[in-house]
Amino acid sequence: MSCHCNEFNRAALLRKGVAQAGRGLPRIERGMPLPAGTGLNRRQFVLSSAGLFLSVYGAGRLLEPATFEAGIAQAASVPGGRVIVSVYLQGGIDSMSVLAPVSDPLYHQYRQTLALAEGSGPVFSEDPSLMWHPLANGLAQLHAEGKVSAMPTIGYTDPMNQSHFTSRHYYEVGALDANVLTGWIGRYLDVIGTPDNPLQGLCLDDSLQPSMATAKVPVATLDLPSDYSFWAEGVWGPPQDIMYSAFDTLGQAGINSHDPAMATSGGAAIQSNTLRKQLLPYQPSGNGQAPPLPAGYPQNASDNFPARMAAVASMLAAGFPINAVTVSTDSDFDTHENQATVFAANSDFGEVMQTLYAFQRDLEARGLDGRVLTLVWSEFGRRPQENASGGTDHGAAGCGFIIGTHAAGNMIGEWAGIQGALDPLDNLTETVDYRSVYCSLLEQWLGQEATRIIPNAASFPRVTAVK
Repeated sequence: MSCHCNEFNRAALLRKGVAQAGRGLPRIERGMPLPAGTGLNRRQFVLSSAGLFLSVYGAGRLLEPATFEAGIAQAASVPGGRVIVSVYLQGGIDSMSVLAPVSDPLYHQYRQTLALAEGSGPVFSEDPSLMWHPLANGLAQLHAEGKVSAMPTIGYTDPMNQSHFTSRHYYEVGALDANVLTGWIGRYLDVIGTPDNPLQGLCLDDSLQPSMATAKVPVATLDLPSDYSFWAEGVWGPPQDIMYSAFDTLGQAGINSHDPAMATSGGAAIQSNTLRKQLLPYQPSGNGQAPPLPAGYPQNASDNFPARMAAVASMLAAGFPINAVTVSTDSDFDTHENQATVFAANSDFGEVMQTLYAFQRDLEARGLDGRVLTLVWSEFGRRPQENASGGTDHGAAGCGFIIGTHAAGNMIGEWAGIQGALDPLDNLTETVDYRSVYCSLLEQWLGQEATRIIPNAASFPRVTAVK
């Protein structure tokens, strides 16, 4: 198991406190930034037309649930646009395990117990000095199909503060500024979003992810797919089954009525019932056990991550008006000791890699792959040298991925080797700035000027992120 440093635990507690408005915050240590989203109001309600138990976050007074219902239905009547899915691998995943420099002699010298054997995984085709971890074979396959852009050394300049909390904050807000309280995805939603559709930004998590924190428009969180429950007051048993069977018929009648209001409500009924049927596989059975996930996703996973990613695909297929999604792994990769167990067969890492592959294939099977790009990131990488506890300590540059049918499929940045590529603290030096990637995704995928969203955007060179 990975070993969580105390600072990592404090960060988690602080974020939980922020997410629970009115309960106060844990004590903040000197120099630790407030998470983006601090001060946002929070309200919980059931979206009755879809049975979703949502927590909605927003600045100022939040609208009434009925207004959100109407806003979601109206937004859902417009054909779906492009979606960004942000996947956070928490804890600082070891980039030199995901893409291992197996042909570099220093790699084997620095990692006498953790080094992967050359030939044990697929060769990274764009730079044969690197090798995919054997459990990342799915990403290797997608990369061979031109659907993965890999960033073997992504980071930022002068990474002197190797705190989980601070580095994660920088990635979340899109700036090296401890005082920013909106997330980079949240600012994107402030530009394109509306005041009455909280599903435009959806966190599949138990609390608001700071990268989604907005200043103007509402966003929502939904913890698990099992939080979905199509509910009607006073209706259960056989009458409930009859009600469900009539929804599609009544919805189609509304759409065909040529009355705008009836058409909107009819579309909402059909979409809600479609989602109900699609999420039935995630509902606990009579014995309280969750049924298996769709084919391809890890079954009986130790992490909620597979179920959440499968739910993203289901909700998009149901036509919900979602523009951006954030998902975090419950498993973390703060591997100060016994790192080999985290990257072994049937490990947390293997489940995450299998889920990312399954999600892309799920999108393709549903015909959604042309609409979705997935950005995978972590707050930093690990040090090149293993420590005396069979682990690796906090480093600097790490790895990231852009996954999707429209991903450029190229290597972003480069692998400069270990010799001569270390910073003054003997950590890997970044070869692409994460803000360059954000700017490129905003402009090339989401169609927005990055200067409106990322501070000092003009100073960051653009990379080819989309084809």
